[in-house]
Amino acid sequence: MNIHEFQAKQLLATHGVTVPTGAVVTKPEEARAIAETLFQGGNHLVVVKSQIHAGGRGKGTFKSGFQGGVKLCKSAEDVQAKAQAMLGQVLVTKQTGPEGRLVSKLLIAAAPEIKKELYLAVLLDRTTSRPIIMASTEGGVDIEEVAEKHPEKIFKETIDPAVGIMPYQARKIAAALGLKGDAFNSGIKLLINVYKTWWECDASMVEINPLCIVTGPDGKEALSAVDAKVSLDDNALFRQKNIQDMRDLAEEAPLETEASKYSLNYIKLDGSIACLVNGAGLAMATMDIIQHYGAMPANFLDVGGGASKEQVSAAFKIILQDPNVKGILVNIFGGIMDCNVIATGIVAAVKETGLKLPLVVRLEGNNVAAGKKTLAESGLTLITGDSMADAAQKVVKAVGK
Repeated sequence: MNIHEFQAKQLLATHGVTVPTGAVVTKPEEARAIAETLFQGGNHLVVVKSQIHAGGRGKGTFKSGFQGGVKLCKSAEDVQAKAQAMLGQVLVTKQTGPEGRLVSKLLIAAAPEIKKELYLAVLLDRTTSRPIIMASTEGGVDIEEVAEKHPEKIFKETIDPAVGIMPYQARKIAAALGLKGDAFNSGIKLLINVYKTWWECDASMVEINPLCIVTGPDGKEALSAVDAKVSLDDNALFRQKNIQDMRDLAEEAPLETEASKYSLNYIKLDGSIACLVNGAGLAMATMDIIQHYGAMPANFLDVGGGASKEQVSAAFKIILQDPNVKGILVNIFGGIMDCNVIATGIVAAVKETGLKLPLVVRLEGNNVAAGKKTLAESGLTLITGDSMADAAQKVVKAVGK
């Protein structure tokens, strides 16, 4: 699950990480009121930041023609004007695709005097199955670009999850970032608290880009999380009720949201052949073989290892809400899964939806004989596949691709 920048900063602040003062608003007048408070507090610049689940906001373009989803302002009047131009408009960035995202919230925050931009992230290293901290002196730049052009500027430190980040590791990272004096001491504290945020929130990633060296009111250098992104591990959300409440369904694809209600793993794609498969690996292979035979998959849909008749029926209904779907391939290998449960669900779903599209079904494994019998006696018009390759070829032919 992803959350907005302002929510990520709330989590970081709760765990002792310094973030710029600010608030989220939904109306231009609210933006002005917050800005007035920030200017009265001694801030010389205030930033207006569009809140969508996508990066590249500053370089994005609104469909209205207004340029940039992140703006620096020197007056409360300018903040209100920028908020007026952004709220209720669709912002298009490199990550949103051409359809863009509707901006319904803005973060109005103090823009501190930045002396240096750095990069910091905590994530899971799947190679070692341990947390890893990544840091770089090249902040404000996509980390992929840094990795490609200046890999030597990315510093990595593996953390033992049994003991957490040790003070010597925080000092090591702070030194690698070139921090000195007050910034060095501030950096050690921040690093420990960023890791604490990652661990205690069951995050899959905490990314601060840029992490900035700023000058505080007392003239001392300190570190501040000027931008932040937090992704949460869906499997741990049952432990994080307060974070579950941060979910913004408006930022998620409607069909994916609907699928999550039935514990289905669904991702919409751009092709014409829908896939209903049990198991992520088999789903990937199914999409690959559809492409191998000349067509494109319309979705990734994994019903899991123990799907019920109701889940299968729900999966069909979700698939059919995609107008691009011209045919459906059901590819089931029954291990834990009972093939007859899938077959029963298919029959119920087809009858309930009045399916007219070509349907190709390949069943193999646990209780497959009963499953094939259920399909054969259903009276449905469907095509059976003897193997995955056979089924893929038949569905591609059936849709005329």
